[in-house]
Amino acid sequence: MKFFRLDLLTLLISLFILNSCKNQDTIGLGVNSQTQVNGTLIDTSTIVVNTVKEDSVVTSGLTKLPLGYFQDPIFGTTESNLAASLSLPGATAYALPSGTISIDSTRLVLRYSDGFYGDSVASSYKLNLYQLQEAYSTNTGYYGNKVWKVNPALLGSITFKARPHDSIKINNIIKGKPDSLIKVKSQIRVPIDNNFIITNFFNASSATLASNSVFQNSVKGLYLTIDKTLSTGAGGTLMLSNTDSVNVYCKITNNGVIDTTIIKLPISQFAASITHTYSTTINAELANTTTSGNVFYLQGLAGLRTKISFPNLLANLRNDLLKNGEDIVLNRAELVISPAPGSYTQFRPLPKITMYRLDIAHQRVLLEDAAPGTSDPRGQGVGAFGGFYNSKTNQYHFIITAYLQDLLLKKTSDYGTFIAPVDTLNKSSVDYTATPSIAARSVAVGSDKTSPYKIKLNIIYTKIKR
Repeated sequence: MKFFRLDLLTLLISLFILNSCKNQDTIGLGVNSQTQVNGTLIDTSTIVVNTVKEDSVVTSGLTKLPLGYFQDPIFGTTESNLAASLSLPGATAYALPSGTISIDSTRLVLRYSDGFYGDSVASSYKLNLYQLQEAYSTNTGYYGNKVWKVNPALLGSITFKARPHDSIKINNIIKGKPDSLIKVKSQIRVPIDNNFIITNFFNASSATLASNSVFQNSVKGLYLTIDKTLSTGAGGTLMLSNTDSVNVYCKITNNGVIDTTIIKLPISQFAASITHTYSTTINAELANTTTSGNVFYLQGLAGLRTKISFPNLLANLRNDLLKNGEDIVLNRAELVISPAPGSYTQFRPLPKITMYRLDIAHQRVLLEDAAPGTSDPRGQGVGAFGGFYNSKTNQYHFIITAYLQDLLLKKTSDYGTFIAPVDTLNKSSVDYTATPSIAARSVAVGSDKTSPYKIKLNIIYTKIKR
């Protein structure tokens, strides 16, 4: 009998819900007006979006390293070069092996990391390697807009196709035994002029080899860049690992005994130098600071973010209620963002974006909904907060209930709220700092009223008597 009553109650509630839904933009429960729960789709006129440039960012000491030249048909051209600090083997004092040393070959080994973005099929890339004219200091934080002084003499180059997931086979040198062919993870192996190693390493003074810092100051460092004139296609941006090295394959003759070995000079740190040359379309959008954009642009490599605001939220929602002696409690607020159709047919959208605000000191802070529960009990963490691209619906979703509630109650002020690209590596918390470690981009529909994909704010709220 108890189960029967429960089923009947469920049926009655369902009938009330269905009866109260009078249009597709409103969801209501059949209760009295003082406690009515309404779900309202706030029109895009209440949402203002403007594309702005990302803040400058330190690019030294990164986990993922951007290297590339990409001609995007919508955004324009992006170039990312790498400066590198070369170290002694073991990053400590080094004594050369006894005997006569001869070099077979030298390779700069660059291992792929996750995140290639661009054309891996039709494009070919020529990578050039140079020596820096200024010493790379591992104790200095270098920003992405730094222009490095480079020796024009070419140390090495390689032409290749981007194959970030294809393994390759190389000869593995085994001391005292024949070399063997082994399979290794995808990597780029740039041949280097042996004279560079002879001059800067084998012929270096004992004082230079006695200190890693002295060696680094002497050798200066390396500079990697994609040759724009000898690369083909739209290009792209490679993401490389930070565990690369210069491998010297050599023979050592000692008392008539010949053996082969590898001497590895590790690269202790990289810094990316990033340049964005924007298209006419992007520059026009950057110049628009007075009206909401019909589209907005998000770009990795510390390129573009979007400022978002809800200027009519207080006037149109809460203030009208206050006139009637009512107030509002938000049950759920969801921001829905859709990439513009046709913008992702060739180059896929960003796999993940974030949303954050500025505090009174204009420092980036998490939205209340993105904060860990220990700092704000309403915080749901990265999973519930959202920002992940759904390829089935072609949408991003954010839950921003707590943030909008605080705006409505004037518990917080909007000193600037932004949507921006973030990397996918961190899965345990919400990122909000500018990053050069993601290269993808998204073109999203803004306040274009003619588009069914316009940005939307879905709010379910409860009206209460004051």
